[in-house]
Amino acid sequence: MFKHTAAICTLALTLISSPVGVADEPAKSTCETRSAVLDFLSTKYSEAPIAMGMSKDGGVVEILTSGPGSTFTIIVTTPNGLTCMVAAGDSWENLAPRIQARQI
Repeated sequence: MFKHTAAICTLALTLISSPVGVADEPAKSTCETRSAVLDFLSTKYSEAPIAMGMSKDGGVVEILTSGPGSTFTIIVTTPNGLTCMVAAGDSWENLAPRIQARQI
């Protein structure tokens, strides 16, 4: 599990320091407490969680956005409580839910 967490943090540092990352932010550390990450994204980008799910390794993956056509960030909170920003960008678009045919 540590290897996976280290890989996520390494990926986060790469993404945040690349053009796809959070704009105008130095790549100091992209992992912090969940409340600190949410406060930062809310204050700086007006982003709020819109979706979440559980990864196979027990991490909680969340997507935050400030609305259609705006910024978005994907964060992962590890089972030990550390939250890392793993991707960010702009031009967010909501997709209409797909209607699945029911099996009878």
